[in-house]
Amino acid sequence: MSKGSSCTASKDVANSSEEENKGASDTLPSMDVSNNKGSQEDENEPPLKKFSKPSDDPKEEGGKRVMAFLILPQDQENEQNHEAEIPDKTPRIGNLFKDLSINVLLKLSRSDYGIISALNSSFRSLIRSGELYRLRREMGIVEHWIYFSCNLQQWEAYDPNRGRWMKLPRMPRNDCFMCSDKESLGVGTDLLVFGRDILGPIVYGYNLLTNSWSTAVEMNIPRCLFGSASIGGIAILAGGVDPVGNVLNVAELYNADTRKWETLPNMHKKRRMSSGVFMNGKFYVIGGIAEDNKTELTSGEEYDLETKTWREIPNMFPPRGGEPNMGAPPLVAVVNDVLYSADCNEHTVRRYEKESNKWVTIGSLPERTSSIGGWGIGFRACGNRLMVIGGLSTESAGFTEINSWIPGEHPLQWNILDRRRIGSFVSNCAVMGC
Repeated sequence: MSKGSSCTASKDVANSSEEENKGASDTLPSMDVSNNKGSQEDENEPPLKKFSKPSDDPKEEGGKRVMAFLILPQDQENEQNHEAEIPDKTPRIGNLFKDLSINVLLKLSRSDYGIISALNSSFRSLIRSGELYRLRREMGIVEHWIYFSCNLQQWEAYDPNRGRWMKLPRMPRNDCFMCSDKESLGVGTDLLVFGRDILGPIVYGYNLLTNSWSTAVEMNIPRCLFGSASIGGIAILAGGVDPVGNVLNVAELYNADTRKWETLPNMHKKRRMSSGVFMNGKFYVIGGIAEDNKTELTSGEEYDLETKTWREIPNMFPPRGGEPNMGAPPLVAVVNDVLYSADCNEHTVRRYEKESNKWVTIGSLPERTSSIGGWGIGFRACGNRLMVIGGLSTESAGFTEINSWIPGEHPLQWNILDRRRIGSFVSNCAVMGC
């Protein structure tokens, strides 16, 4: 977006109606909009601010210009100071300007939607309905955020494009669930966390549109320790262990729009503690442990969504050595249809050469990042970035660092995007793209 003159959003917009703002605060979570590095304390939800002098950042200034369009009545002169609350019946959301307003909102970063929803109930309803995210997906507009947890009931989110943090509401209190093995997955506008309570497997879901947790729809075949990945509004889960300890080869597809599970054909091999990725439009499950609970699998399997068939790929993932039941599932991620893995024993990063079915070492993991057999760090693709989330507890005093590398721009060189004192052991990590 090009630069434009700065405009002032009156404080009255933020304070005009307690009921209005309460509804807005229930829509989207509080957010730290500062870009300061090394922030150590949690911030409260910031109030709406005045737009001040023009920024040196073209993106920031462009965002202000879009905000000015949404906030200022079109029939007023620019010189006037607009202090009245924007009514819900403004033509901006009326028939004349509705399509144009939606097109403008689609171009905004979703980190701005919390402020937009505070303007009036029409904007808030538009955002909460999910319609904007559906249209964004159709237009190919996707922003990827990292969601991770370093504490039992608390999740954080980080927007790598804006350098913004977001604290999610605390998860429902469930001691059995918190102490169980958990997997997490971002799909559509949902964050799903799989675990167990006293009665068996359970799934909690965080919904971005309502900024709230609730119990989600359980799989057709409940299980844990599976491989999973998502793309757009669908996710595939494969393998795992059922409630009585049987290792499985079953697979299911989750549709975030319908919130329903579809049973897929079984894999060739039963496996648990594997990992999943999407690459070139197909789903891959990699590595894991066989049904004897002691044999480390080096094969992978490819699922074609069009033909609905599995193809086994021998020797797709090299053996890691050591005790199979002690290490984490393979740390793998795909950026621009290229597969990468992290070898925590060697502290290196490798790239998969699909044609030759070989792995090539391309560099090291971030210097200050450590793990316990692969546990404790997040290794994820976040849009066009490869990211490592974690810390070194003995030296970083409970800090989590977010490291980023954009493949293709230069040889592997990690850039620290931010760090916070929220713990240094990442227990769960997922990416939501919407």
